[in-house]
Amino acid sequence: MDRMACVNLPYLPLHLLLHKHPDWTGRPAAVVDHDRPQGVILWVNEQARSLRILPGMRYAAGAAISSELRAGEVSGKEIDEAVAAVGKRLRYFTPDVEPAAEEPGLFWLDASGLDRLHGPLTRWASLVDSDLEEAGYRATVVVGFSRFGTCALAKAKRGVCVLDSSEEEERAARSVPLGLLGLDAGSRDLLQKLGIRTVGDFINLPQDGIARRFGQAIARFHALASGNLRDPFRPEIPAPPAGESLYLDYPETDLERLLKAIEHLMHPLLLRLAQRGQAMSDLTLRLSFDHEKEKRTEHLRPSEPTLDAGQILELIHLRLRSAHGLKAGVSRVELEVAGAAAASEQLKLFEQRSRRDLAAANRALARVRAELGDGAVRRARLWEGHLPEGSFTWEELGTLKAPAAPGKDEGRLVRRIFPQPIPLNSSQHSEPEWTMLRPLGKARAVNSHGPFVISGGWWKKAVHRDYYFIETGSGELLWIFYDRVRRRWFLHGRVE
Repeated sequence: MDRMACVNLPYLPLHLLLHKHPDWTGRPAAVVDHDRPQGVILWVNEQARSLRILPGMRYAAGAAISSELRAGEVSGKEIDEAVAAVGKRLRYFTPDVEPAAEEPGLFWLDASGLDRLHGPLTRWASLVDSDLEEAGYRATVVVGFSRFGTCALAKAKRGVCVLDSSEEEERAARSVPLGLLGLDAGSRDLLQKLGIRTVGDFINLPQDGIARRFGQAIARFHALASGNLRDPFRPEIPAPPAGESLYLDYPETDLERLLKAIEHLMHPLLLRLAQRGQAMSDLTLRLSFDHEKEKRTEHLRPSEPTLDAGQILELIHLRLRSAHGLKAGVSRVELEVAGAAAASEQLKLFEQRSRRDLAAANRALARVRAELGDGAVRRARLWEGHLPEGSFTWEELGTLKAPAAPGKDEGRLVRRIFPQPIPLNSSQHSEPEWTMLRPLGKARAVNSHGPFVISGGWWKKAVHRDYYFIETGSGELLWIFYDRVRRRWFLHGRVE
């Protein structure tokens, strides 16, 4: 391979975090391994780096440098899915793509011979850059001759860079700041104390003393930088999606008979996945109808990767039935399944089982999604909001997980908040008048706690509320407030 390209999506996990928190844009932000003061900073944006908040620091140390620092966690699953999606896009431009194992967002591509298809490689690299920009990523594309040289320049430059010779690549790489290359924090700081700030300074160090002074990992890094060690190109070869199709002898309008045909296609697909050591994670069903040009496409996802054909057929049955059956005869069926690593469960002679079957619960949620749509199952998540109704948001629930071990039972109560506060009466008095509860059929109040004042919102819309907990004679505990702006009383929830 005479030409190699490196594509760098700077701080891909940080990009995923800022996508979830768009209000953090423009502020110093970081991804941490654990969202707590002693969590280690893994990735930082340019605003944080300019303040000398660097990977390897503790979150508390970064927050001490700047109170504006925002940080959060990004799961490994989110990162893997993003890397897979980017790799799929890159394979439209070259079949051989290698994602970096330890640096998500870094990819090497085989660019050999592409000048015969696209002309100058600058044009090909610009197409790659434009495609990633359209997907929402800010990328750097460097076309050169070596793995280390292209990687170093991809981390130091922005946009598209095409090098004409290996000598030009070597000269450019020697000027790259060493702190951009992902060294561990301890080695990076020690090298800076010794005045080693660029790749060229690092290459000029004697090879013999590096392993003894810095360890084998830095010695290997030096060998790669100096060209004494070659790291072979190892492109990832994705397994092709498993698919089957079937033309029916006559247009089928009966759902049960159609499911039998789908089951006939399902078993060889699951067998193919099992031979790969995988289980089905996603299914795409396409139906072609008689006398209709358009196809009907359904996407289904079980609660967890599975090889259970019965469970998958049940989801298909629920999805097709929920869409009012088959309005026209089906002439062709196509199935395509995507696999994920199959979980190997070790059998135990005496296995302690919980009375709560999480697998059964997840299967039930998958059936709900199949019948009502993917957005039918949601959960509340805490959110930074000034008002009580803005302090949480709703997000799609993937799978249920076992709860953490319960601590000491403190007998906590649950406050249920109404989607919209309910007006109680037209009274404009700010002092509590317990007769206002009667229009809702409530008993007379016997006790109250408050007021608890929430005010602010001057940056958008002024808010001033006086909240009270009202205990009624029937034992109910209501949560009401007086809105001083609208001069009305509202029932906002109850405590159970």
